[in-house]
Amino acid sequence: MTTAPTAPKINKASGAQQKLLAFASLIVLLLFFSVAAPNFMQTSNIIAILQATSVNGVLAIAATLVIITGGIDLSVGTLMTFCAVIAGVVLTYLGMPLPFGILAAIAAGAGCGLISGTLVAKMKIPPFIATLGMMLILKGLSLVISGTKPIYFNDTPNFYEISTGSLIGDIIPAVPIPNGVLILFIVALTIGYVLNRTVLGRYCFALGSNEEAVRLSGVNADGWKMAIYALAGGICGIAGLIIASRLNSAQPALGLGYELDAIAAVVIGGTSLAGGRGSVLGTIIGALIMSVLLNGLRVMSVAQEWQTVVTGSIIIIAVYADMMRRRKMT
Repeated sequence: MTTAPTAPKINKASGAQQKLLAFASLIVLLLFFSVAAPNFMQTSNIIAILQATSVNGVLAIAATLVIITGGIDLSVGTLMTFCAVIAGVVLTYLGMPLPFGILAAIAAGAGCGLISGTLVAKMKIPPFIATLGMMLILKGLSLVISGTKPIYFNDTPNFYEISTGSLIGDIIPAVPIPNGVLILFIVALTIGYVLNRTVLGRYCFALGSNEEAVRLSGVNADGWKMAIYALAGGICGIAGLIIASRLNSAQPALGLGYELDAIAAVVIGGTSLAGGRGSVLGTIIGALIMSVLLNGLRVMSVAQEWQTVVTGSIIIIAVYADMMRRRKMT
């Protein structure tokens, strides 16, 4: 009988410094845009930042799980879209109640994640290639299933409330935090607990630190890796529900590019692309940095193409910083 390995010993001081640096960067960005763009700190704009973070943050949490194992998932954006389309089919085309659409979206995400995990774990296809192929497949399926047209949720009661309603605002009117943000923090707390307090979390770190050692200890490494990919896919399903609710429609052409913001948020938050190290808290801070940066650039009327340039530059800088941290730790 095998026992779950303990979480790998990592440089906690380095991880704390990375989170502190990321948080300080977030404060600096907020101060800069507050001065450079007076409209930045308006309540409506802050709500827009939080709503954008709710989508990117949930996707980034899904990407965090996979990256900690030493893998990568390029399909999180199109998987989000695919799950939104599945919800649209169940709720709009089939006319089923809201809970069925929610379950269908999450189940579709988990199923696709399981397929990606199987390709990686069982067929030994490199994660980059497996999830790249899955990204293209899901992009095509979203267009085929929807007939290349958006699916609207106008006839689904309360669907719009999933993201844009405010349970907290109903209780405390002065704090109209959107439900999408509430969902983000519920997901973050749940996955944070899973990573730090459960067997699945310990195997997640162990696989990223030394997968061969896990195998030699008699553990079904492939099965656990598939479970982690499936969990990440289910989280993408939640992101699909949030963005579909925010738009009140499933947009089949949406999704490409979201994986870049998600991966950037993960790396900025201190998760190592080499695997074995990362945290949900750091990812949330990274997602907030990405949302604040992109929103601030829009408020300052910076062209979309330059926003993309900035995003790409941030990814390169964040990866380079991660490489420097790992060199110092060795």
